[in-house]
Amino acid sequence: MKCQRCPKQATLHITDVLGEDRYEEVHLCEDCAKKYLYEPQKKAAKSSEPAASEDADAPATGPACEVCGITYLEFRNHGRFGCSHDYDTFKAELLPLLDSIHGETRHVGKTPRRLPRTQGAQVELTTLRRRLQQLVTEENYEEAARVRDRIKELEAS
Repeated sequence: MKCQRCPKQATLHITDVLGEDRYEEVHLCEDCAKKYLYEPQKKAAKSSEPAASEDADAPATGPACEVCGITYLEFRNHGRFGCSHDYDTFKAELLPLLDSIHGETRHVGKTPRRLPRTQGAQVELTTLRRRLQQLVTEENYEEAARVRDRIKELEAS
């Protein structure tokens, strides 16, 4: 069978489910299939009202980065961002994704051994404050008092 877009041999046969008992089969070669799968589709030819189909396709692609122009759909298909501004552009979509993958939306990994003293103190203060909240919740007031005193020492220095 030949590709529906060029004279090459069709190697991929894609079936789109359009609705109840409605299917569309597309037979494409490898090159045309890449274009079909990874580029946003304009299905104006299938609709009797071209303006209505363009409006229907716009929300599916989502917001686009102002700097590099990549859409969230393109990121999901390729797995890579186009620039560093994409993290801000797609923040709403990324936070649930990162939370489901890593269990956190904030980096909590290792820190360098030669961490500057002020930054090390800030990290310790943050962990002690979390520990204090946890101890109060557990009603372990003796240990909470020790942690509170340590926090006061760090804040004074």
